[in-house]
Amino acid sequence: MDRREFTASLVAGGCSGMCVDLTLFPLDTIKTRLQSQQGFYKAGGFRGIYAGVPSAAIGSFPNAAAFFVTYESTKSLFTGYSATNLAPFTHMLAASLGEIVACLIRVPTEVVKQRTQANPSLNTYRVLLNTLQEEGFRGLYRGYGSTVLREPQSSWMRRYPQSSSAHPHSSACSSRARSSRARSSSAHSSRVRSSRDCSSRAPSSAHFSRAPSSSRSSAICP
Repeated sequence: MDRREFTASLVAGGCSGMCVDLTLFPLDTIKTRLQSQQGFYKAGGFRGIYAGVPSAAIGSFPNAAAFFVTYESTKSLFTGYSATNLAPFTHMLAASLGEIVACLIRVPTEVVKQRTQANPSLNTYRVLLNTLQEEGFRGLYRGYGSTVLREPQSSWMRRYPQSSSAHPHSSACSSRARSSRARSSSAHSSRVRSSRDCSSRAPSSAHFSRAPSSSRSSAICP
């Protein structure tokens, strides 16, 4: 992947990820409070629906950019060394590596964001300091293993149909081959039928042998 493609993947991936995260952030807050042990209304209800948004805003751009850069780099690396029928597996491998790298940024921001959503009285900075003081740096990566096990599978489901439809050359060739065989079979059947028709219409030798000699001679010499 050249420098231009790298920059395009970095900017496009980061902007798209940030737009999605900020647009759907209220729904994510409601989901987090519904899953909270203290209950939906005690966790804040519909108040402070954008609590924790600084964490999402800071982490969404590098998170999405890291995924798309890793995905495009891995895909371009293996494309020249794999056969066409292995292209879907190349996309799946690239997506898995992209999710593993992106989770290095996603999990800490998710931990801070969800704890802020469940405690709207605290701001993002205070939640981050409390996590580092009580649990250390490893506390920011709580749940990293389960996230890594979950995210690649969802990427496989999204990327495999796209990679299968992105290579129509083999299906087009097979359809052309099937149509060519069909035309050949139809032409052969037409030739067989025409030969049968000609043989049925041609007069037999017995007919000429039974004809009177006078008629034959008159036909030849008028």
